[in-house]
Amino acid sequence: MNISLKSTQTPVPPERGPRARTRKLMVKTACRLMQAGLTPSVSEVAEAAEVSRATAYRYFPSEVALVHAVVDEALGPILNWKGKSLDAEERVRDLFETSLPRIAEFEATFKAALRLSLDQWARAQGGTLGEEPRFTRGHRIDLLGDALAPLRGTLPDDSFDRLAQALSLIFGIEVYTVLKDIWGLSSDQSSNVAKWAACALVRAAVAEARLQAATEGKG
Repeated sequence: MNISLKSTQTPVPPERGPRARTRKLMVKTACRLMQAGLTPSVSEVAEAAEVSRATAYRYFPSEVALVHAVVDEALGPILNWKGKSLDAEERVRDLFETSLPRIAEFEATFKAALRLSLDQWARAQGGTLGEEPRFTRGHRIDLLGDALAPLRGTLPDDSFDRLAQALSLIFGIEVYTVLKDIWGLSSDQSSNVAKWAACALVRAAVAEARLQAATEGKG
């Protein structure tokens, strides 16, 4: 089941005033802790930010809500990306060039969020997750859909979805987990591999659709 960006967003916070400042302080504190390699609880963030636990839980009723807010903060300008080119390959390349440096900058934060997701999966498998809210990630679905928008109507729907799904494997913190942690590449080298693979996937999907259309035309 696809999870859209909208389904993973935390409630829109107040833009100004004491409430906004308190929320911003908590998100900033949580981000600092996550950049240090931790996945803090709401109580731990409250203590580090010198905010009462009762106040902290009014802003973030669960660890999942807090981590979602930190992830959105770390993503920053990525969430506002919109494709400008009419060429899908150029749009995909631009999305990767915009996003990957930011993801590398907040690598520890995104890995902490990934760790929470994996921990919840393990506890769900063991039947110990209970009623805890699930941490879901879906921003890449909407971003990749925007990047590939020029191909809607050109690719069959199933081919379009398959291409977006394939691109999602190399768009996000996972690409650094594989290429840096396993292959020992630098952030720049990892980004270059990811961009090369992304463009190759787009070209392959377009070529396949053209071949299929030509074959059907002959038939």
